[in-house]
Amino acid sequence: MIALPPGATIGILGGGQLGRMLAMAAARLGLKCAIYCDASGPAFDVAATSIIGGYDDLDAVRQFAKTVDVVTYEFENVPCALAEAAAEIRPVRPGVKALEVAQDRLNEKQFIAQLGLPVAPFAAVDDETTLAEAAKKLGLPAILKTRRLGYDGKGQVRLKRTSDLQDACSAISNAPAILEGKVEFLLEVSVLLVRGIDGDIRVYDVPQNTHANGILDTSTVPAPISQKARVRAADIATQIAEALDYVGVLAVELFFLGEDATEPLIVNEIAPRVHNSGHWTIDACVVNQFENHIRAVAGWPLGDPQRHSDAVMTNLIGADVNEWKNMAAEPNAGLHLYGKNEPRPGRKMGHITRIGPKSGD
Repeated sequence: MIALPPGATIGILGGGQLGRMLAMAAARLGLKCAIYCDASGPAFDVAATSIIGGYDDLDAVRQFAKTVDVVTYEFENVPCALAEAAAEIRPVRPGVKALEVAQDRLNEKQFIAQLGLPVAPFAAVDDETTLAEAAKKLGLPAILKTRRLGYDGKGQVRLKRTSDLQDACSAISNAPAILEGKVEFLLEVSVLLVRGIDGDIRVYDVPQNTHANGILDTSTVPAPISQKARVRAADIATQIAEALDYVGVLAVELFFLGEDATEPLIVNEIAPRVHNSGHWTIDACVVNQFENHIRAVAGWPLGDPQRHSDAVMTNLIGADVNEWKNMAAEPNAGLHLYGKNEPRPGRKMGHITRIGPKSGD
């Protein structure tokens, strides 16, 4: 294994806040980052170089790849063709297969189920007829999700009764979709795993996640689950990462059904990138998720994921950011603002992580 030396350049596809935090983590290690994005974003402010290029411009991304030593991405909807074009020139980590699986919810569910891992009951939906058939099979309530591009609650319709079916497909513009049966869970958790190019794996502690309006609101670590459940969560993520021959940080979102359930943990979805529910690691771990992703894609030894503190990460959505001055004065709190100018409703403007003494395991 040959590690990139300090001074090497990591190319990042995407210029949002995750790219920003990746670039900041790389700088700590003496590595540079170059951003390729279809529009200027938060990552442009902190990267060594930035290029605006279309996500359909394969020649442009090939030229970009020639200027860097390795390529990664900060969001899972990078077109596969773009990643494949970059991979013609430089290694792309994680690989394109992770994008192919994560970009399509039906592919993702089938992939995870084929590994023998538990997922919510699901059925493909192509039109009103197949929606009705799926609803009859899975029962209601259920949730209709577009197969592609949905995030932060977008592209989803909750169905509570048969009368809801009539307008459901039009509500998602008749896009190909899946229907997911309801899972009676106690809480939502996630596991963040990092895998190196040599197959070394490290796993962060499991946070409990809460959502508001379909957007992550808080992540609290440690989650109130047993050590046995934490081990199971890590095992699930490991199986997925190894099946994808994954390099970098992988997030797996899970439903926790209870310690006595036949399957205490059900896979909700995966994200082949650093993840919002891992932002707490910046303030509560010596080596955070962003640095470990950079270490992995650069071929460095992975860092210790152990936390030194308990933590509660809270997203700052829209006008929440206007309280920045008060939050900046809080003790034992890390404030992170993403450099976005306009605090629109539903827009992630930053986050704050409040830490405390580490509780016992």
